[in-house]
Amino acid sequence: MQSSPLAPFISVEDAVEQHPSTIPLDPEAIFREHAPYVHRVIRQLGVAPGDVDDALQDVFVIVHRKAADFEQRGSVRAWVHGIAIRVAARYRRRRTASREVASGDEREAIDPRTPAEDLSDQDARRVLATILDRLDDEKRTVFVLYELEGLTMQEVAQAMDTPLQTAFYRLHSARELVYAAVRRHQVRENFK
Repeated sequence: MQSSPLAPFISVEDAVEQHPSTIPLDPEAIFREHAPYVHRVIRQLGVAPGDVDDALQDVFVIVHRKAADFEQRGSVRAWVHGIAIRVAARYRRRRTASREVASGDEREAIDPRTPAEDLSDQDARRVLATILDRLDDEKRTVFVLYELEGLTMQEVAQAMDTPLQTAFYRLHSARELVYAAVRRHQVRENFK
């Protein structure tokens, strides 16, 4: 069989189909061919925008590490897609577990509070985040905008594109749910 001048330019998929056992996978070629697709998939699978590039890199580090062990039972694309799904799931779990918010290159201000006060504030924020996660979107939005962000009810109603009375009703319902959850938390803490 003669070597074609186009042989170096055939896709990874075609090379595996034509010579499954003779051609080892080239991680660089896999990256060139599949990176845009994997980038899209990772975003669609819910990886936070700030983590997409890191997740993409992780996918291709795994591809590079496991390319020699690839078994030609399926397509390279499906294999890479499977790796992308597992990496995306890991990033989503990590993101939900840490609730990390990316910040800029700003310097941190010196905090005059004691470590105990700081810990107490962190605990309160964690508890509030957990309580807010249990509210439906409408109640959470009105509570956050009015109670935490300080908007007027007219501004909240306008931002949510709802009648003013509906916004008041949602705020009242949200307050009841939040206050009940806070009371339950306090009771649990008192029994510890």
